[in-house]
Formats: sequence, structure tokens, C-alpha cells
Amino acid sequence: MHKQKPPDNGLTKREFLKCGLGGGCALALAGISPKGQQGHAQTARRGFVRHRRSPWFTATADRKIECTLCPKSCTLSAGQTGICRVRQNRNGNGYTLAYGNPALVQEDPIERKPFFHVLPGSRALSVSTVGCNLECKFCEVWDMALAAPEEVYAYDMPPKTVIKYARAAQLRSISYAFGEPVVFYEYMAETAELAKEAGLLNLLHTAGYIQPRPLKQLSGLLGAANVDLKSFEPAFYRDVCGGELKPVLNSLAILKEAGVHLEITTILIPTLNDNMQMIARMCEWIKKELGTDVPIHFARFYPLYKLTNLPQTPVSTLDQARKTAHDIGLEYVYIARVTGHDGENTYCPGCKKKVIERIGFVVDKVDLEDGKCRHCNAPIPGKWA
Repeated sequence: MHKQKPPDNGLTKREFLKCGLGGGCALALAGISPKGQQGHAQTARRGFVRHRRSPWFTATADRKIECTLCPKSCTLSAGQTGICRVRQNRNGNGYTLAYGNPALVQEDPIERKPFFHVLPGSRALSVSTVGCNLECKFCEVWDMALAAPEEVYAYDMPPKTVIKYARAAQLRSISYAFGEPVVFYEYMAETAELAKEAGLLNLLHTAGYIQPRPLKQLSGLLGAANVDLKSFEPAFYRDVCGGELKPVLNSLAILKEAGVHLEITTILIPTLNDNMQMIARMCEWIKKELGTDVPIHFARFYPLYKLTNLPQTPVSTLDQARKTAHDIGLEYVYIARVTGHDGENTYCPGCKKKVIERIGFVVDKVDLEDGKCRHCNAPIPGKWA
């Protein structure tokens, strides 16, 4: 397991983007402290911060317990920790080790999530702890998601403190992202409840690997969710991600049925999930089960973690995937991580005119009024206000 080292006085780009992971990094959103005072930023510290009893366990025989949060249903003996590294059996009781100790807290453009139909041009407070219930060979934050709490630097930030930061920084949303929010479910749910009361939008970016009951319970607190649909092949999920496809499809359906604004991201990896026949089947399923108006982001793969032997995704492959989705009838198809590509823009499916113009994470123009196209008055689905 990769172990982090405190950064020196100069931050690398990776350390800057993941500020919460460095022992020398201070949490200084808009220059505020947890109490809203100037000049007293919180510094992350290494090691375990806090834990909390979890309701998402059931007792089995011999003081063992079974986790009911995710489809892996880990059965844990006393002292044992689940595959996610943050859920533990302590003397026959289930605990989460990922409560109130985020390893990452930072402001981000909402387009980075990516959300293209949610509060365009705004910024969100991103929060994530360590841990993940999958182990994707192309994980982009493997040194956080695939680490245990004692191996990283984390902040002491209970839910109320997260809300204070977001409000003091005049942000409009809180995003549970970067790591896998499912594994810090209790922390996320309590924070989301307070955020909703405070008038903040809750955003979830997840692999969707969660049991139906906790997802349904969470859905009432969510404004929007972006789910990584990593492939439409069960074998890909098993061999490359250490999971199964069906629970993810179930999660997508649950979120849609609950009325949560839904977007989908698929990273196209050369030779592994860039087959156009598979992409066509996936888009047909989205059209039939979720609707033609669910935005999908085809994202460029960059060699990372255990897949450094593969090349980055050719733009031509992304273009072909976009055309395939459009031909099937999906109305909002985007290309991610190719700055300046036309696939970053939003077009009205009615009059075909550009209604949101983007360059990377920068929104240049928005031709929407009350969620409708200014040119033809057609409604564009999303969270616009």
C-alpha cells in the first residue's frame, strides 16, 4: 500500500489538487477557519481521527456482523475491517472509521465533477474520506481511495463544520466526490441533511456500488448524482473493478425513479471498454431505462495506477462514442477531459442551438432562462437555480 509523505514547501500539481492529503496542507477555503474566523486555517494530521457506530450492520453467529451497505456484504469477525478499509467489527458492533475525518476538502468548479446541468459556473465544496468498496485498476485517486484511515492525513471536520465552511465561503453546493462516498455513508448522510436545511445542494459522484435500501434513504437528500458507469460488460466490472455490473444499473434506476437529477460518466479505456458495440448496448439501455435526456460524459482515459501500460484515449474514439450515443437518441452527450472540444458544450435538442458554452471548467455563456432554451423555449433538464 502506498503511504503518503508530508509535502515540502512546494506543492506538486497532484498535491495541490488533493490538498487534504498532505500533512503540511492547511484547510484555508476563502481564508476562513472552522469557526469562520480569519487566519486560523486547520492543518491535517496523520492517523485516525474519529469513529461512529453504524446502523448498516446485522449480527450473525459467533459475534460476527454483516455489512448491509454495499453489495459485497462483508462478514466481519471481531476486530476485522471490510474490503473498503473503513468499516469494522468492534466487539460485535459495526463501526464506520470514516466519520468526520475527510482526507480531502477543497473548492472546485461544479463542471469538474462533472455536472453540466447543475448550477453552471458555480463552485462546490468537495469532501471525501479514504476508502472504497471497489478496486479499479485505473483509479485516479488510489493513494486516497485505496488507503486506510491510519495511512493518511485527515481533517477533524464533523458535519456541522462542513456546513460552516460552505456557507462562509458562499458556496451553493456540497459535493461528495473524489473518493467513494458510499463508504463514508453515515458522514455524508448527516452532512447532507444539514446542508439541505441550510439551502445547499447536495451532489453525489459515485460508482453506484450500494445496496438499494441505503440509496433510497439517501436519495431524498440529494439534488443531483453523477454515477460512473464504467462499462456495460459484467466481465469488465469483475476483472478491472472488483465488482459487479448489476448493482450499478440498479442504483441508476433507483436514482432516476427518486427524481434525483442524474448524469453518467464513462471513462473509455483503449482495448478494455471502448468497443462501440458495447457502447451502443449501454446507450440503448440508458434510453430505455433512464430516458434520452440523461446527460452522459465520455471521458478520456489517462494512464494511471495499474494501467500505465495503456495509451490515453484517442479523441477519435471519444468522437465515435458520442456519435453512437447521438444516433441511438441520447440528447445530451459530452466529451470530458479534452479542453476546447465541441463536446463540452450543451445544445438544445429542439432547435440545435448552443445553450451553454464551456472551455474546460470555465463556462463562457449560458443561454437559458428558467431552465428553458432562450432560442426556442424548450425545457432543458437540470438544476439551474
